[in-house]
This record gives sequence, structure tokens and C-alpha cells, in this order.
Amino acid sequence: MTSTTGAPWQARAVDDDVLAPLDGVDGVAWSAAVADAATGRLLAVRHPDVVLPTASIGKLLLLHEAAARMVDGRLDPEARLARTDDDAVADSGLWQHLRLSALPAEDLALLVASVSDNLAANVLLRHIGLDAVAEVPGRLGVPTVRLLDRVRDVRTPDDPPHLSQGSALDLVRLAGMLAADDAPEWALLRQWLSTGVDLSMVAAGLGLDPLAHVDGDRGLRVINKTGTDAGVRADVGIVGAGRRVVAYAVLASWTPQGPGDPARDDVLGAMREVGRRLRELGA
Repeated sequence: MTSTTGAPWQARAVDDDVLAPLDGVDGVAWSAAVADAATGRLLAVRHPDVVLPTASIGKLLLLHEAAARMVDGRLDPEARLARTDDDAVADSGLWQHLRLSALPAEDLALLVASVSDNLAANVLLRHIGLDAVAEVPGRLGVPTVRLLDRVRDVRTPDDPPHLSQGSALDLVRLAGMLAADDAPEWALLRQWLSTGVDLSMVAAGLGLDPLAHVDGDRGLRVINKTGTDAGVRADVGIVGAGRRVVAYAVLASWTPQGPGDPARDDVLGAMREVGRRLRELGA
């Protein structure tokens, strides 16, 4: 693998219909991009510069900083980090259901990568610091991608309005680095994210086993991170077959319409069709 620092990520996309399923969903703001991870050539875009809320996608920045610190010795992977009452949060994750009140730092990172564990993310973020994570986008050249806060059950007017935000153009570039950068922190991040179990969005169209695809399935390798919130669905990752790797970022934002929220089904259906087309693209 080689670095993609010089890749032409700002080049205009070729005319490709891989993202066409997004066009038929009314009332949804999309930001989406698909690119060849090796060259940075954009293959398809829809409003790629638009910045949207991305829910747990911002945890990628936390994981990258954690990996960098483990590689250079600032964070001991075996250091046991304890949860506190202030870290507690519901929804995604396993640690809230486990008896152990402290876990090794690398186990927390793995929980965040695999099941988007909110409690593990809050403990890791408290240890590393939000200010340190805020410096990551500048170093990586993805300025619109930001982790704005810790995970909260309820957001008040005094809190940031979203957990994270970003544009598809910057996130597909981040996915390209995930695919092709040789630095050891990226290798560690790939290792963690390869265990991800949420294949409910774009990756659902690939038909992989969500619990057993770490080493590939059906001739494909998928590494991704998703984000879910009311009115938000986001999926960023890479799909590889043989030597070719395609990077993708598909972000959706809309005003939710109550518990039934028909828009959610439309959004998920469109994202899954994008995944099917990625497979047909030869990813």
C-alpha cells in the first residue's frame, strides 16, 4: 500500500450512475462520493462539498488519534481505563451491558470500531481529550470532518447540535487514506474497523456476513464506519476485490417524521442499492 497524499481528490467525477439511487428520494439532503482509492479519481458524486451531520462517523477521528498514540507510545494499549457515571450513555454498544468497569485502551478502541460503542467512545475521548481530536482533521487534510462533542443521551441548546459533521468529499478522502496509507496507525485502524458489524447501509448491498467478514467474504473485503441518529444515516468505507479498492462516503440528513418515519426506509433502500452498484462496478 502507498500513501494517497497527492491523489487528485478535487477532480471532477466521471459520468457514472452508481449514486443514481439517491436521486429518487425526496426530502433528503445527500452528500456522497465514490472514488478509486489508489488514484483518488472520483467516480461519482452527489453534492460532495455539502457538510451534513454524521452521527458516529466522527469517532473515526478519535480512533485515528488513539491509534497514533498507541503507535508512538503516548497511550499504552494495555492501560486500563475506567468508566464513570458521567460517561454513561445509552444506545449503541456492549460495554454498558458488561460487568467489567475498566478495560484496556485498545479494547475500548475495538469496541468503538466494531459496534460503535458509545460508552467506550466517551471514556476514550475523556482520556485523550476533545481538543487533541480536534487537531486531527487539519493534519489529515479533511477540514470539514469534525467530532464536536462526546456522546450524549440528550442535547440541550448549550451543547453542540450534532455529535459530528463532515462532507462526503473529505470523508471519501479519509476512506482513501484508510485504504492506502502505509503508516502503522492506519494499519491499526484498519485492523479495528475490519471487525465492524454494521452492514445495514451501503454495505448491505454487498450481501456479506456481518459477523464473519473480517478476512473477506464472497471475494470482497469491506472496512467501514457508520453513523446513525434521528434523521441521519451515514456510511463511510472501502470495498476491495483483488487489487482494486473503491472508497465511498454516503451521507443522508432529513427531518424525521415520527416513530414510523417512512423516509428512513427510503434512505436505507437507496443506500443499499448504491452498495449493489458498487459491487457491479467491480469493487
